[in-house]
Amino acid sequence: MYRTLFALFSSLAAPVAAGDFALNWPIDCVLGDSCHIQQYVDRDPGPGAQDFTCNGLTYDGHKGTDIALPYLSDMQTGVTVRAAADGVVAGLRDGMPDQYATKANAAEIKDRECGNGLVLRHAGGWETQYCHMKRGSLRVAKGDRVAAGTALGEVGLSGKTQFPHLHLSLRKDGAVVDPFQPDSSAACGTASGASLWAQPVAYEAGGFLGAGFSTGVPAYDAIKSGTTAAKGEMLAKDAPAMVFWAYAFGGREGDTLTLTIDGPSGKMIDQKATLKKDQAQFFRAAGKRLRRAAWPAGLYTGIARLMRDGAEVDRIIQPIRID
Repeated sequence: MYRTLFALFSSLAAPVAAGDFALNWPIDCVLGDSCHIQQYVDRDPGPGAQDFTCNGLTYDGHKGTDIALPYLSDMQTGVTVRAAADGVVAGLRDGMPDQYATKANAAEIKDRECGNGLVLRHAGGWETQYCHMKRGSLRVAKGDRVAAGTALGEVGLSGKTQFPHLHLSLRKDGAVVDPFQPDSSAACGTASGASLWAQPVAYEAGGFLGAGFSTGVPAYDAIKSGTTAAKGEMLAKDAPAMVFWAYAFGGREGDTLTLTIDGPSGKMIDQKATLKKDQAQFFRAAGKRLRRAAWPAGLYTGIARLMRDGAEVDRIIQPIRID
């Protein structure tokens, strides 16, 4: 996977000055590989939505940082959530099921949108809140004193959510603070000093979560679950069709997603789709039916490119071989 644009370190996510309150990375995952930030704190005081860079990777009224796992299978395997700073467990909840939020279960989720999780109180009026954790995974109790890095539980799908993730909220004296731009008076997109992250955290305005080949267009639920054909799987030489799919996040209205398949004899597929609306997560697929007895033997390469305003946001390359 290649991040070519919008991966900003510099002042947008520079580490906090020594001695100030600082946040450690709260999940056992690698940003840009085994997890991504799906949404940031909404910095727009009105009905619109803007993250701290003036981009739209947030939604109206969002009060935290959503660190998401690519697939439901990742959550089921288990990904540990850790204390972002030294603190005391002020309260917690466990026992809510891991399930997608729907109209059918809205009543049972009402007033418990955070799902399973906890609040840590830190020195100086700071608090961190951890939401959507896996049922039965919490490893602490109210009143426990924990050090930064202590295992608190696991990433889950509880509460009001459509994807497995940790929602991390940060508050100072009860007021929401954006750890990427703690100065609430600063305009989005401006350099306003250090962030509150102990180590630099890259900003990505969108990108790919995965890609693969299959013999037909997979169902979206299968994509999200991680149960589609394994990446790089060898298709049978007489497979009825060859389909390349790509799964992405942070799509903006007007973005274009290009899917190509290069085969042993050259380009087989070159398809472009334009997003008609903002999409937090989405996938597209393109393919070709078998028109002969068998696919030519050799290497096939799927390439997906996400473009925004003429610039490449991200690309992902997935090869397979047919023998």
